[in-house]
Amino acid sequence: MDGRNRAAAGGSRARGRDETVDGLRFRVWSTARSSGMSYVLLHGVGMSHRSYRDLHGVLATSGAVHSIDLPGFAGLPAPVDDVPVERMADALAAVIASLTDAPVVLVGHSMGAQWAVEIARRRPAAVAGLALIGPVADDRHRTLRAQGTALARDGFREPPRVNARVFADYLRSRKRWFLAQVGCMLAYPTEERLADAAVPVLLVRGGRDPIAGDAWLARLAGRAHRASVVVVPGHGHHVERTAPEAVAQAILEHLVGAGSRRP
Repeated sequence: MDGRNRAAAGGSRARGRDETVDGLRFRVWSTARSSGMSYVLLHGVGMSHRSYRDLHGVLATSGAVHSIDLPGFAGLPAPVDDVPVERMADALAAVIASLTDAPVVLVGHSMGAQWAVEIARRRPAAVAGLALIGPVADDRHRTLRAQGTALARDGFREPPRVNARVFADYLRSRKRWFLAQVGCMLAYPTEERLADAAVPVLLVRGGRDPIAGDAWLARLAGRAHRASVVVVPGHGHHVERTAPEAVAQAILEHLVGAGSRRP
């Protein structure tokens, strides 16, 4: 492991380290806290921990927060072979186990929601709750063309600063790896796997998000064992960036405040 310090996540001091599991290299940015819930933040395909820069800082006032960069993104080496959601989830679960023994709230944005769901499905005792922000991929629009069109539409609904950061993260991704992961994203039946995850679920979307629409979230909520849906009006797909306080409040009210710590 490589240890380093870096100012990140809304002004909080986050400690970063690299960890390799099953040949997959991750980078974890942690803000430690001795009390409260532990949160693990998983970015979407092509993104980095910077997706959660502000949300990380807000959540850090109520617990320990760990934002994870995934293999092949954020400048990390890309694996030689394709890695389906299931294998990535197993490796992430091992990384999380090295961070804490207590159940965590998993926060996943976009494709990060798929990795979060799969971890909860495979390791329910390690997960206190799921916060799925703009989850993909809508089962009625699960094609590369449909998802690409929705992503392009969202670009016109995001602030310029958000588009600039998203584009910068895309440039750091390995092209072959990015496309392979998009293929894994489209192949993963989120709604079916969520039905197998016996943990509390919070579904969040921006009111102007063309990627994760109201009907899709309603179908997901209908498959979950216990679910809440929160819509943040006026925001797009990257609501975790543009409305971090609202997203954090939803997590605290619907997961932590609702007693997501299970016996």
